[in-house]
Order: sequence, then C-alpha cells, then structure tokens
Amino acid sequence: MLNITITESAQKYLADLLAKQETEGIGIRMFVSDPGTPKAETCIAYCRPGEEEDDDTIMEMDGFKAYFGQRSLPFLEDAKVDYADDKFGGQLTIRAPNSRMPNVNDDSPIEDKINYVLYNDVNPGLAAHGGMISLEGVENGIAILRFGGGCQGCGQADVTLKEGVEKTMLEKIPELKGIRDVTDHSDRSQAYI
Repeated sequence: MLNITITESAQKYLADLLAKQETEGIGIRMFVSDPGTPKAETCIAYCRPGEEEDDDTIMEMDGFKAYFGQRSLPFLEDAKVDYADDKFGGQLTIRAPNSRMPNVNDDSPIEDKINYVLYNDVNPGLAAHGGMISLEGVENGIAILRFGGGCQGCGQADVTLKEGVEKTMLEKIPELKGIRDVTDHSDRSQAYI
C-alpha cells in the first residue's frame, strides 16, 4: 500500500485543474527526478490517456487517477501533497522527505546505484577541491558523467576519473561496464589545479 497523502483540498484543486483540460480521462503523474540525490525534485505532471506505464501504481482520487512510476515509489514514501488558499489564490505544496535519501538495493535501477556511489563515495572527496561529478545518463552500461565546480578544467581530471572514480564505481556496481566524461575541460575558470 502506498504511503502517499494527497489531501482533500489538493484533490479538489487538482480535479478542478484537470477538468479545465480538454482531454477525457486525464490524470496526474507524481514522480521524483534525480531521486536519491541532493538535486532531487518531486514533480506532478499531467498524465494523458496512453501515457500510463505498465508498471505504474495507480491511486483513485476524487475525480481523477494519480499514477506513480515504480522507480519513484521508494522516494515518495511519506510524501504529502496539500493545497492551501491564500491571499494570492492558493498554493499547491509537495513534501517528499525521502526524495533525496539514498535508497538503493540490488534491484534498483543502475542510475540510482550510480547516483548513490557518486553522492556518497565520490563527491565527498572531490568537495575538498570544490568539485563534484553528476550523472548525465547511462548508455549501453556506460555511465556518462559530467565534472563540475573545481573539477571542470582541472589538469588532474583524467587521473581522478580513471584512478579514483572509475575504480570505485566498477567495484561497487558490478553491472557497470565503464564511464565516460562529457565535460568541456577547456573552460579552466573554476579549476582547482
């Protein structure tokens, strides 16, 4: 059972908003982008008929359906959507206390495992130099990474990538085949070295 709360006032607000759309059977999709990372964001979007996913979890609301993708579910645990009237009309708020919490296991998608290793094992060491690495995507088992902060343009980025980051990630994520850096290191304005 989902432990996600969409209050009565939020359901009314969302149902009214959906009723203004000219699409029969439109619902909402609630998801977390970049789940389990410091840049995680909890979002609500329209879910038009045909945009449902086979593995969606569906909640029947008052006047519409809410869809939740499997990947976001662990990060939406204890989430609450509320709507409160104010002098400017009102505000929809989404609180998802677990959206930024690392939450991986053997069955987690490879993207979640990579983000977990980056934010818990790799980036704390790079932070001493004002740097960080983020995941851009995964292609055929290869993690596409981008250096930022003091790491972008750093003369030691190749060494850090091969000797530190790649070794750590391949050791901790056996299904990962390798990593690729897509950073433009010609911009040395923020470089540590």
